[in-house]
Amino acid sequence: MIGSIALVGSGEYLPEMMDLEASLLQDGLRNNKKARFIQIPTAAGQEGSSRLQYWKNLGLQQAKRLGVEQVFLPVFTRNDANDPALANLIEESALIYLSGGNPGYLADCLRGTLVGEALFQNWQQGSSLAGCSAGAMALCDRIVGFKMMNNGVEGLGFVSSMQVLPHFDRYFRWVPERAIGKLVQETKDATLVGIDENTALLRRNGQEWQVEGHAAVHIFYSRTATRFTHKEFVTFD
Repeated sequence: MIGSIALVGSGEYLPEMMDLEASLLQDGLRNNKKARFIQIPTAAGQEGSSRLQYWKNLGLQQAKRLGVEQVFLPVFTRNDANDPALANLIEESALIYLSGGNPGYLADCLRGTLVGEALFQNWQQGSSLAGCSAGAMALCDRIVGFKMMNNGVEGLGFVSSMQVLPHFDRYFRWVPERAIGKLVQETKDATLVGIDENTALLRRNGQEWQVEGHAAVHIFYSRTATRFTHKEFVTFD
């Protein structure tokens, strides 16, 4: 009864992405989970209290629109991620969401911890799991090492054989083809995936990957990409 999983280019907790988040909650409810929306802001754990309060307020507004309980999980460090009381709060929640910030910091904080294990176990048992921007990157086996043109750093490994470039239409559309080609080569056994803003690559309950949202998902095998838009199923060569 594996849950749904969404890799989101941007827009977590915003009205533009409410339909996606509502559908993920419904997937979790159909798997007999509780109407609870878990926010995990770890990726922004180094950004200061005002930024963390921003994420908390944004999630609260979305939870009110969705009519569900918000649980803002204060996991800002690896020590926090090994707190059994925080890990237990994740149990039986319909939707668990990793928001934006630093993907490497997020993966390093959660990998091999009680919270990381709770994420995985609850997803395997039917909770929906979403990651936006840094969250989407960290859910993969490896995080794209774009700046250093290397094979990136280790992610959480919930999604295999894929590396994600979020905010693709805002930041990466104008990257020279030779740079994209180099990055494709460096990803080795993984497929490079660009996800536009306010758009998600979604797999419901272990089925096929599908695009949801306002723009597109780009699948790279060389310097050019195959583009998939809303409701299209994504094929991987």
